[in-house]
Amino acid sequence: MKKILLLFLLSFKCFAALSIEELTWENGDTLLEFLQRNSIPMSLYYSLDREDRELASEIAAKIKYQVLKDDNNNIEQILIPISDELQIHIYKNKDNQYNLTFTPVDYDKEERILTLTLENSAYQDVYKESQSSTLARAMIRSFKGSVNFRNMQKGDQITLYYEQKRRMGRLWGDITIKMASIEINKNSKEIFYFNDNYYDKNGKDIESFLLAKPIGAARISSYFTTARFHPILKRYRAHLGVDYAAPTGTPVKSAGDGTIIFVGAQSGYGNVVKIQHSSGYSTVYAHLSRFAKIKKGQKVKQGQLIAYVGSTGMSTGPHLHFGVYVNNKAINPLSVVKIAKSELKGKNKEDFIKLISQYKQIVQNHIQDNRPNPPKEEEFENYIEF
Repeated sequence: MKKILLLFLLSFKCFAALSIEELTWENGDTLLEFLQRNSIPMSLYYSLDREDRELASEIAAKIKYQVLKDDNNNIEQILIPISDELQIHIYKNKDNQYNLTFTPVDYDKEERILTLTLENSAYQDVYKESQSSTLARAMIRSFKGSVNFRNMQKGDQITLYYEQKRRMGRLWGDITIKMASIEINKNSKEIFYFNDNYYDKNGKDIESFLLAKPIGAARISSYFTTARFHPILKRYRAHLGVDYAAPTGTPVKSAGDGTIIFVGAQSGYGNVVKIQHSSGYSTVYAHLSRFAKIKKGQKVKQGQLIAYVGSTGMSTGPHLHFGVYVNNKAINPLSVVKIAKSELKGKNKEDFIKLISQYKQIVQNHIQDNRPNPPKEEEFENYIEF
């Protein structure tokens, strides 16, 4: 059994024998049900304000979370990630009472470059060289269907400049491809990451599909934010979507072609619809008053009616909460919702040109210095002892 040293956010009782078990969040589970099942006061949930209850609804199925127990199998602390940046932290205070707070996820960032010559297929070879399926998927997803990887032949080149996070000694969250270059029949194709999106070297969006605004004329009442410290409340807040204020009953339409993966109630979000799209994208529509004639597993088209605006769940007024995710990572919906393919202009274009120049220089130096590829990733067991 592999053992790694893990440091929790708060110091713990030095005289107790402690162990940490890593578990997987079950599909459909809620924070309230979790607290009840583990004999933790449900008042922790009920004492949360509207925004924090809504945020607790962001716990994703199959996410890994950690439980710290003493030698009597009593829970001392729990860490439940709700995004790459923020987590729920449940712990016992000095009076042996449970507290709940939101804290930033502690991780290290790594920038890496991988180069290889194709032997079998792009996905297989990247996985074989890195032992990271996350990296292989990120490469395919970054090109968003703009190239056909099946046309690559033995001898073609692949170069990936990427950023990944490491938490508790292992990969954490998604991998961001900052620059990728592939060769297809000796023709080079480059893409670059800028402002939550991918562009070619001329600053043109390489999206093969588009997400449209899910609601008609409506003002934005709340914008997307990741983990940030609120200077007045003195705690961390986040809003992993965009809220559109609109009257109850306003039609809500699918932002893109896809398959419905959830229809029903979800804790602080009230009535919810979730749709899986291509290229790893998914969308969430929350606080709905009622659903259209849809069901789980049904395929929908962009612009198809799926529900109606409401104020269900933890909501102070009728509005649509709209979330966009890539590989379960929340991103700013306004960065990908477009009417037509976009091209960077003005100051954005200037900043983009400077950025890709830096990326190219970094990759060029790596290749010129003949540096080796990063070490292969390792799998870890899910139980850690102290």
